[in-house]
Amino acid sequence: MRRAIRRMGAICGLALVAASSAWAQGAESYFRGKTVSIYIGFGGGGSYDFYGHLLARHMGKHIPGNPTVVAQSMPGAGSFKLANWLTSVAPKDGTALGIVSQAVALEEALGSQGVQYKAAEFNWIGRATSVIEIMMTFDRPGQPAKVRTIQDAMHTEVLTGGTGPGSPSEGYPKLLNAGAGTKFRIIAGYPASAEVLLAMEKGEVDSAFTSWGSLGSYHQDWLDQKRANLLVQGTVKRSEELPDVPAVGELGNSPEDRTMLQLYASTADIGRSFIAPPGMAPERVALLRAAFDATLKDPEFLAEVKLTKAEFHPAPGIEMQKMIADVAQTSPSVIARMKTLLQAATK
Repeated sequence: MRRAIRRMGAICGLALVAASSAWAQGAESYFRGKTVSIYIGFGGGGSYDFYGHLLARHMGKHIPGNPTVVAQSMPGAGSFKLANWLTSVAPKDGTALGIVSQAVALEEALGSQGVQYKAAEFNWIGRATSVIEIMMTFDRPGQPAKVRTIQDAMHTEVLTGGTGPGSPSEGYPKLLNAGAGTKFRIIAGYPASAEVLLAMEKGEVDSAFTSWGSLGSYHQDWLDQKRANLLVQGTVKRSEELPDVPAVGELGNSPEDRTMLQLYASTADIGRSFIAPPGMAPERVALLRAAFDATLKDPEFLAEVKLTKAEFHPAPGIEMQKMIADVAQTSPSVIARMKTLLQAATK
């Protein structure tokens, strides 16, 4: 009897190996000679465009059959155009991937106009990097900032520059005021974060919102001279780069407040992620995820990341899939409150 069981186990094992080998050979045969397109939901010049082209340059050799991989722009409606196209039009055979806004799941939850997709139904292939965003104040020569920590901002009014009602530069102050008791006052009308940083340097406002990567690229001297006071980072959990800076996701006066703040901060954790259409065969999704993971470990890929000094905080597709599913499960009452706060006029 034991011998028969061992024989049966051996037969099953050989069958699994044969099936796996057949699938690998089939995938190689399928992708050979084909073109895989990575569609980018924004125009050229930004970080979405950068990571889309970066992946396209290296991923082909990690997909069985070594297909040609190209990057193509499909901008429109803050990447909603691409997200909708991937849902309803794109081929579901592994030849179409996309990189869309980090807020794609949040915008769906908020019921934003133009959303015709369900973020949790996309097949999330993996993340090239999260995006660490920060709120900061600045010590001018002979005039140190009156607010140097997020706790200070709960007791002292802070003038902060805003770049538009839909931007995180105004979203974070509104939600932190309501959920964590801070005293940010938005000074609206700045065209971009660079102008807010200049206004902060001149003393027109007390604080600014920017990305950690941009601060290091354009104002490393502020960090070297310890003139930048990092109040909070727009992440769910503290990043490895900034272990001493509180995360938005750990603040909040109640469990509901924390849930709301974590939901908003989750967009930075989604970062520059790649998706495939819904409805794909699970084995093909697994193949693309494996190819993505292998690409992000490729020495030539990593050398290019190092050369360009690009942010690089990767995560596997299965982890991103769970993160998106968690957003979809957020309580409707939390969503409704967030929507009301974000749509409130700036005072």
